[in-house]
Amino acid sequence: MNKPINDMGWDELVPGAALYAFEGEITYDISQIQPEDRLYSQTSSQSMSVGDWRVIKPVWNSETCIDCQNCWIFCPDTSIIARNKEMKGVDYDHCKGCGLCVSVCPTNPKSLLMFNEYETTEDALGKWPLKKKKGE
Repeated sequence: MNKPINDMGWDELVPGAALYAFEGEITYDISQIQPEDRLYSQTSSQSMSVGDWRVIKPVWNSETCIDCQNCWIFCPDTSIIARNKEMKGVDYDHCKGCGLCVSVCPTNPKSLLMFNEYETTEDALGKWPLKKKKGE
């Protein structure tokens, strides 16, 4: 007999199993709901701290951020902290280091970049690339 994925332990999952972040069908605009008010699945990282899985982490540069909210909307772990349409930081307890926030960032240079887990924020910001001019 097959168990529903939500009833399986981590060691029972098969390769390719999909773990959904939310319970049931989403009938609301997720971008309009604060992370703490969303209906999370028991298998989501919102229910558990997964920060210790990470080997690379996103570092946020407030100097280049335009508060577009792409990272907040697309983060599968609700690890982007934003209030009143302003980026405030990254919740490293729930971030597993997937890099999706970096891939959807439209700024030049990007406002979020991936760094080694043990790199300090200050050191990472010191290594931030400069804006590329057209044709470079």
